[in-house]
Amino acid sequence: MSKLHIKKGDTVVVTAGDNKGEKGKVLSVNVEKQRAVVEGVNLVSKHTRPNTENPKGGIVKKESGIHISNLKVVDGKGKATRIGRKIDEKTGKSVRYSKKTGEVIK
Repeated sequence: MSKLHIKKGDTVVVTAGDNKGEKGKVLSVNVEKQRAVVEGVNLVSKHTRPNTENPKGGIVKKESGIHISNLKVVDGKGKATRIGRKIDEKTGKSVRYSKKTGEVIK
């Protein structure tokens, strides 16, 4: 399995689907299924039983996974961009960079 262009903590924008155009922070990434959970995007209703956290139970809105092909990373200027990888001259390690601006994405 190859590396993904999205990491936990990245700010992304949704490029396709019901939530197209929405921005959010990546909360988690599932590499095997190639899905990411994005804050405030792809909300689903989950029916819960009464428990100690929620004594009444009921319906809870929760984020669900979205396929990474429908996400693009937002660079420092706030624009959606594709991600490339290159070797850093100083450290010799692989770094991610914006294909639009060429700046390194942390």
